Amino acid sequence: MSHTSGVRQAQKQRTRQALLDAALGLLEEQSLSSLGLREVTRAVGVAPTAFYRHFRSTADLGVALVEEALGSLHAMIRTTVSPGEDSDERIARAVDLIAGHVSAYPAHVRFIARERHGGVQPVREAIRDQLARFAGEVKAELAKDPLSAGWSDADLLMLADLYVDQMLITASLFLETLDAPEEERRRAARTATRQLRLISIGRRHWLD
Repeated sequence: MSHTSGVRQAQKQRTRQALLDAALGLLEEQSLSSLGLREVTRAVGVAPTAFYRHFRSTADLGVALVEEALGSLHAMIRTTVSPGEDSDERIARAVDLIAGHVSAYPAHVRFIARERHGGVQPVREAIRDQLARFAGEVKAELAKDPLSAGWSDADLLMLADLYVDQMLITASLFLETLDAPEEERRRAARTATRQLRLISIGRRHWLD
């Protein structure tokens, strides 16, 4: 790659990221279905035609935001259920990891929470596919745990889906208390811990 083409590619990547960042900021106040590409390009300071060098549509941009928001979380999600630790330690670590992620990336979490059941079908499908991947990866981790001896694949996947759904609920809980007083945030953490513990207790007795 020549120096010129390398510079051009880097500039293209910067513009693409700027469009994603601008869209994410605008989506703090509206849904993707109401977002216009001219709003996004105006925020970045590029011509509307430049948008199509990076995305086919605002739906395509939304799918890219889903990948940005969820694509890097697979290792973290697997870690929250990996065997080898006491159940309470795993739960405490999971709650801490989710709280930290929400604090670091609130706009991404808000975007997923809103668009998971939003009006843009390709984005709904992209979120659904990512969550299905999470569930599959969590199921694989759960299967390694001695507690899973005797469980069917269907039941392991059901449990994995429960954990993934609960992680989303926990993220939304922390999002709602992001700017709340410390005591309210601690209360949210206690609630999230108790909810995950309830799933863990039910898991131990599922085959009774």
